[in-house]
Amino acid sequence: MTAPSQRLQPEFNLLVFLVSIGFFMQGLDSTIVNTALPAMARSLNESPLHMHNVIIGYVLSVAVSMPLSGWLSDRFGVRNVFFSAIAVFTLASLGCALSQNLNQLIFCRVLQGIGAAFLLPVGRLAMLKLIPREQFLSAMGMMSLAGLIGPLIGPALGGWLVETASWHWIFIINIPVGILGMLVTFKAMPNVRETSIKKFDFGGFLLLGIAMLGMVLGIENIARQDISITLSTGLFIAGLIAAALYAYYAHHHQNALFRSTLFKNKVYTIGVSGNFFARFGGNSMAFIIPLMLQLAFNMDPLTTGVMMTPMILGALFSKSIISPIIQRTGYRRFLLTNTLLVGVCIASFSLTTADTPGWLRIPHFFIFGVLNSLQFVAMNTLTLKDLPQQDASSGNSFLSMTMTLSMSIGIALAGTLLNIFTDYYGSAHITTAFHSTLICLGLINVVATMIFWQLPSDCPA
Repeated sequence: MTAPSQRLQPEFNLLVFLVSIGFFMQGLDSTIVNTALPAMARSLNESPLHMHNVIIGYVLSVAVSMPLSGWLSDRFGVRNVFFSAIAVFTLASLGCALSQNLNQLIFCRVLQGIGAAFLLPVGRLAMLKLIPREQFLSAMGMMSLAGLIGPLIGPALGGWLVETASWHWIFIINIPVGILGMLVTFKAMPNVRETSIKKFDFGGFLLLGIAMLGMVLGIENIARQDISITLSTGLFIAGLIAAALYAYYAHHHQNALFRSTLFKNKVYTIGVSGNFFARFGGNSMAFIIPLMLQLAFNMDPLTTGVMMTPMILGALFSKSIISPIIQRTGYRRFLLTNTLLVGVCIASFSLTTADTPGWLRIPHFFIFGVLNSLQFVAMNTLTLKDLPQQDASSGNSFLSMTMTLSMSIGIALAGTLLNIFTDYYGSAHITTAFHSTLICLGLINVVATMIFWQLPSDCPA
């Protein structure tokens, strides 16, 4: 029988505060950049339509590095890995602020993503190892607040910093927070490590890395004039081949990062596949909408950031209604309906113009935030709920990696579609290019709906 949740004891408060710092930094950085992209483009003499690489570099490096977190923590200790992650993230933030061109900025964002990839998984692992299980729920609740605050204030804070100072400050503000985290690490986190660990699956890790890099870079570069379509197609095919090789490898190697036995669970397989496609549109909205508001509708960065806030508030509101809705409808009916609603809502942003009044735009953003968050929570819960205990850790890690990869591909796809439509309609009709991109992103959800159609009709809540 599970022990009842207890109030967190005072001796663990500093540890939870430390992990919260890492979660806050990661959450803030995932949204604060979006409203600053046009200002960055002007400063670096780049087209704003090419700035999605700044986000892709960060998210993709998180996805590629994530499988390393558990093994490194067991091998070198949670404190050493967590300290190194904060140090890398902080130094990379300084590098981003000092970047003189787009290539330097992308390189530093990749380093930032490598640091961010370890902050939450290693911090959560440290709490799991050090905090008694009956107090773990309370600790996770306290830590989750930091993860909610970061994305909530990120868009508006990014817009305000761009207007009152410069885009460089969206990275500079990470530095004092990071230094505080490094100082607290040695006080709050013992260097817990495992005495015996399995050999790391470098072969599988390499195949997964090639698969992710190939697919994302292939999609991202296909519309660029300075890169041949042959190279872009070759990268994408190489990614698919590496993914197929990993599937074979995972079936025949006992030490594989993610064993193929995971996918004998039909609901898990459907959940992962649905997650992959359903997130293309939903995750790319935080990138595409701020660009549209500034480039097509001529909003200033601060107003853009404030306009994005209802999406986050909608996501927070959804937490209070998700459980009773799924209990009433069941997973299959809910996901079939909500996946289509999310697609329709994404496409409906193509009906907005610069003249759309705020009283209509704000509830529109709020409704999308609610639907999108309901989608993510339902998909994640469905995917993991029936996994046996022995597969829970690897199943959760694979889902996390898939989610992050899907975000990378979604942003790359949104940027590629936007560039294709801009070339087709001409820069004078950029609003039409944004509208066409949004319609395409919304239609992709039909694929996810077809995947969720395969769920058993009696799939219980």
